[in-house]
Amino acid sequence: MARQPDYNGPAIKTEGLVKSFGGKEVLRGIDLIVEPGEILVVIGVSGCGKSTLLRSIIGAYRINAGKIFLLGHDVTLASEDEWLPIRRRLGVLFQQGALYTSMNVGENIALPLREHSDLADTVIQIMVRMKLDLVGLGGTEDLMPSQLSGGMQKRVALARALALDPDVMFYDEPTTGLDPIMAGAVNRLIIDFNRKFGVTSLVITQDMNCCYAVADRVVMLHEGKVYFSGSVDELKTSRDAVVSQFVEGRPDRADNENSALAESGMARRG
Repeated sequence: MARQPDYNGPAIKTEGLVKSFGGKEVLRGIDLIVEPGEILVVIGVSGCGKSTLLRSIIGAYRINAGKIFLLGHDVTLASEDEWLPIRRRLGVLFQQGALYTSMNVGENIALPLREHSDLADTVIQIMVRMKLDLVGLGGTEDLMPSQLSGGMQKRVALARALALDPDVMFYDEPTTGLDPIMAGAVNRLIIDFNRKFGVTSLVITQDMNCCYAVADRVVMLHEGKVYFSGSVDELKTSRDAVVSQFVEGRPDRADNENSALAESGMARRG
């Protein structure tokens, strides 16, 4: 059953979020809202600030200016003690999975339960099996990460992110490096967690198939700012040059001109 939010307002909200590294602004005043139960997909070229945005929202980076609200709480200046109960309600799937290679599958998934709950070991083992069943990997508890394919590792990491039944899930490039069938399976899981359990999701991706498959709404970052916000249909039909270039995967103007010059030169030599 989908859960009902115990807070007022958006699940995630940023106001004028600015993040700099070495004096260079990566995020230049990001205003973002993710409503409870929504799947928001953030797209944009490499280096536009997508992963920096995610890490800023979850508190991995201290921002330079602006505000961040999570689950009704202002976490902009939150201390580690203030962050702890909020982080228990968040799940994060990192791009590379970030499994502990010295732990088996079951131990990886059990880790957040052991760290953040007082559950008995027998209960934790039951919950580990339940989470693995959710991602279609029942019976793999005793395997080591090195024994798994990339797609299986990604799903184990997803099971671990879901261990504490989060209210909000963050996905950093969830389909990167996966074959089309496995990518489709991960997309389906993102949708299922959202629809069945009411999990709010923020998905960072450059995979347009992933974007089209899971998004309720899409935001595109460009040069550190929100450049586009709208539905998948609005994204697909946008006539904006920057948006359409990214969505269609076209090379930039300079590449087109260079290609045309090269072709012209080859024609003359022919």
